Order: sequence, then structure tokens, then C-alpha cells
Amino acid sequence: MASPPSTDASAARPPASAVILVVDDDQAQRELLKEDLEREGFTVEVATGGRAGVERVKRGGVDLVVSDVKMPDLDGLDLLREVRAVEPSLCVVIITGFGTIDTAVRAWKLGASDFLTKPFEPERLLVTINNVLAGRELRSENVRLREEVSRRDRLDSIIGRSPAMQEVFDLIRRMAGSPASVLITGDSGTGKELVARAIHAHGPRKARPFVAVNCSAIPETLLESELFGYARGAHSTARTNRQGLFVEADGGTLFLDEIAEMPLALQPKLLRVLQDGEVRPLGTNKVERVDVRVIAATNRDLAAYLREGQFREDLYYRLNVVQIHLPPLRGRSEDVLPLAEHFLARSAAQAGKTLRGFTEDTKKIMLSYTFPGNVRELENMVERAVALAKSELIGPDDLPPVTRERKSQDRLSTAVTQRLTLDQLEREYIERVLDAEGGNKTRAALRLGLDRKTLYRKLEEYAAAPKPGSGGDAPKKTGQ
Repeated sequence: MASPPSTDASAARPPASAVILVVDDDQAQRELLKEDLEREGFTVEVATGGRAGVERVKRGGVDLVVSDVKMPDLDGLDLLREVRAVEPSLCVVIITGFGTIDTAVRAWKLGASDFLTKPFEPERLLVTINNVLAGRELRSENVRLREEVSRRDRLDSIIGRSPAMQEVFDLIRRMAGSPASVLITGDSGTGKELVARAIHAHGPRKARPFVAVNCSAIPETLLESELFGYARGAHSTARTNRQGLFVEADGGTLFLDEIAEMPLALQPKLLRVLQDGEVRPLGTNKVERVDVRVIAATNRDLAAYLREGQFREDLYYRLNVVQIHLPPLRGRSEDVLPLAEHFLARSAAQAGKTLRGFTEDTKKIMLSYTFPGNVRELENMVERAVALAKSELIGPDDLPPVTRERKSQDRLSTAVTQRLTLDQLEREYIERVLDAEGGNKTRAALRLGLDRKTLYRKLEEYAAAPKPGSGGDAPKKTGQ
């Protein structure tokens, strides 16, 4: 049986819209309870018996049921059973003048929210109802928060209509269940951690930890300790044993962001963990077995780091089993407005504002802007606009000044001013289309109206020739 509720009637005041259904075959008792509860601000309805109470619940709109146990047509426990079948989340308080431990236990097993024995003071019923409704609100909020966290990790929360993003979605679905390491590449702000979380959330490790670490944010002298842990006395500040992030992520996923910034001296130790599944904390010879899926990410050209000797080749291939490239936002204009609408709805809800969308001029500005900060910049832009908005539509004046500094969109005029050759202009356009298609040469060739052999030949010529402005000669003429 539940512990007696607090007798402080001021605690947990009733929601103004709460509807309570009183079920009792005793007319005097029904009217007394109705009068007491209405005096406290509740909306109260009554039912003359258990069967009538169930039928009222089926029509919906009831927040809590207060029911007697002894009724001729359907007793309170049977009512409780049927009500819970109709509406599992509905709160039910059972009242009886024949209270026994057995009755209470049966009521709890059937899902009663609380149990009171006659006679009782009106104040006690009031506090019981307030506490039950407050508990319901808390549970609803917890469910909402869990669903919100879940939405952040679900693949469906990654917004993208463009072909390049659809390919990313397909890759996530296909390899989420695999234990293979993943390398996510793309510019800063494109959402690499969001993709890593989606991979984790859609795989068999989703119930285990997802641990993220930014390799560039931790000093080189501390990164090894963070990853592998240390024993007491391993260094001057090691006053206790500490487990590393690999152990913390055991059974789950470790996300290594900015992997290109990992010190060269630490890379062999990471490689050993990936190969052997064992970590050795600093200051000890004891090894610990770990089962961790590693997802790495970088906005750098790791292949160039490889050629320059800044990144180990064996570690590169161990991490790059599956690669997912996130294209920059400037290359997928189809995604700008859907993303903006998504961020608008979320920011407006958080700010408690009612906003209907963007003006047509605002949409044109956003579609013409290049978003050097990618999706993160768009998110911040919309959040700022929501904070400053004076009407229900986001206008141009609500956007940051940089977006309103409309530079000429006439690329041909700019090319003439810069004295670009036809070959230079063609090269820039081809490279931008390839970038917009996430490096997919087949799609880029279709978009350019070229066959794949021609595109491959041109890319080989570009790779062999310095880019204009890089200090070398201008590229050779490429002809058709």
C-alpha cells in the first residue's frame, strides 16, 4: 500500500484544465465529492456506476478517475481493469469503505494510481489527486524529453532532400549494423557528429554508451590519459586510478572528432587498440579488454596528411573501412529551406514564440548565401532571427548583416574582371559541381552533361597541373 500522501493541499496545485470523473453508485457520495473538487478548480463529471464510468472514459477527455470499489453492475477493480485497457496512461484513484491489504494489492497490480479508505477528510483526497496529477505531468515531461533525445539521434532527424544527402542516408542504413570502423569527412559545421550518433542509434550498440571526444580540444599531453586512462601515481596529478574513454565506451561507440589532430606519437597506440581490442592505462602493465566501435571524423584531407607523413598509413586504412562524406551546404541548395524550417520550429518552441515561416525575400537571401559555416551557421542564423523577430514571419532585417551584403551573382562578369581563361572557368565549375555532389563522379558527370571518361580525363589533368593562383603554371588546355 502506498505511503500516506502529504497533507499540504497547497503542494501540486491542479492543472486548470484537469477533468475528473467521479464513479459511485451512491448519489450523496457522488455529489459530495463533485462539490469538494469543483470548489478546488477541477472540472468534474459523474457516473452512476462502473459500466457508465467505462463508457464515459471511452469517449475521451478524462484526466483522472475517482472510483468506489463496491458497485452493483461493475465494481471498481473491474472498472480499473477495463479503463486501463482503453487508456493505459489514465490515472485512477480507488476509494472504498472496505479497505483490506488484499484489495489494495489487487488495485496496485491493476495499475491504480492511489488507494484511499473511507472515511477520509476532503483535504486528504484533494492532496492525493493533486499528487497523482503532478506525477502524471512529470512522467509526460520525461517521456517528451526522452523522445526529443531520441529524435536527435534518429536518422529521420538529419534533414536532407538532395541526392548527395540521400546517398549519405543510404550508407548509414546499410552499415549501421556492421562493426566496421567509419571515417566521416566534410567541412566544419556539416553535421559529422550527428551522423555518428545516427549510426550508433541504428545499430546493435544503441543501448550502450556513445562517447565523443574532440582530439583537437585536448592538449597533447593529456589526450593519451583521456583515451586510455591511468593508474594512481602515473604522473604528478594522478592521485587516483581513472578509466579512459575506451573503457567508458565499452560495448558502445567511441567518436573521435578531428582525428587528423591526433599527435603522431599517439597514433600507434590507437592502432594497437583497434587491432587487439586492448587498452593499457598509463602507469600500469595491466591490459583491459574493450569492445568498442570507433567512428572518426575530420575536416582535413587525411590523404594529404598521409603523403606529408603527418598521419600513419596503417591507422588511416584501419579507420577508413567505410567513408561517409558530408557535402557542404553551399552545394545542396535543396536542403537550405527544409533545414531552416526545422530550426525555426525548434527555436520558436524553445522561445515560446508563434512564427509562421520566412518571407519570400528572406528565402531568396538564404538560397543565394554560400554558408561558409555550413549547417551550423544556418542553425545559428535562424536562432538569432527567432530572437529578434518582430512579426510572425522572419524578414530580411532579422538575418545577420553578412547575409544582406548581396554581392554580384553574375559569375561571368566576375570571371571577366579576374581575367580567367575559359579553361580556368571550366575547371572551377567542374570542381564545384563535383564538390556539390559529395565527390560522386557519376552524378557530377550527369549534372555537367559529360560522359564519365571525359570527366575522369579532365580530373586527371587537373591533378597533374597546379591550380591557378597556387604559384605554378596555368593548367594546360583540356579540349574535348
